Amino acid sequence: MHTSETRREFEAIGRPLMPAIYGAALRLVRNKADACDLVQESYLRAFRTFANFTPGTNAKAWLLTILHTVFVNSYHRANRERARLSFAGDELDAAVAAESFARYAEENMAARFSERSTEIMAGLDGLADVYRLAVMFVDMDEMSYDEAAAALGCPVGTLRSRLFRGRRLLAIALRDLGAGMGLLRQDSEADR
Repeated sequence: MHTSETRREFEAIGRPLMPAIYGAALRLVRNKADACDLVQESYLRAFRTFANFTPGTNAKAWLLTILHTVFVNSYHRANRERARLSFAGDELDAAVAAESFARYAEENMAARFSERSTEIMAGLDGLADVYRLAVMFVDMDEMSYDEAAAALGCPVGTLRSRLFRGRRLLAIALRDLGAGMGLLRQDSEADR
C-alpha cells in the first residue's frame, strides 16, 4: 500500500515530466485522446511500481521506458483483437491490418502540424517501428543512447545501428522536401 509520502514523492518526480511524456505518447499514437489514455496508463503503472525506481536516476528515461512498454503491449493487444476478429469471419491479411492500424493512428495529425512538419512526420511514420522509435527517443526526446536502449530493451550497439539506419532512411524520405525548400539541388532530367 502506498503512503501519502510515496504519493508526494511520485508527484514531485512525475508531474514536471508529464508534458515530455505526453509529447512522446502523441508521437507514438498520433491522436490526442489515445495519447492521454497512454500517459494515464503509463503513470498508473509507474505509480504501482514506484518502489522499483531508484532516486537520483533519470526519471524521464524510466517513465519513457514504461510508456514504451504500455504502448507495445496495447499494440500487440490490438493486433490480437484484430486477429480474433479476422478469425471470426473477416479475413484481413497482415498488410491490410497494418495499413488500417497506421491510418487509425494518424487521425487528427494534419491539424497539429504545418505542411512541412506533416511531411517530416510522414517521413518518420514511414520508418519501421524499430528505426522510428530509436530516432524519436534519441533525437526528439533527447535520451542518451543508454537510456534509449534500456527503454527499447536492446543493447546500445543495436540502438546505434537502428539510429544510424533510421536517420539514413529518414534523410532519403525527406530528400524531396529539402529540394522543394531550396536546401538541396534538384537533379535535372539529364543527370538521372
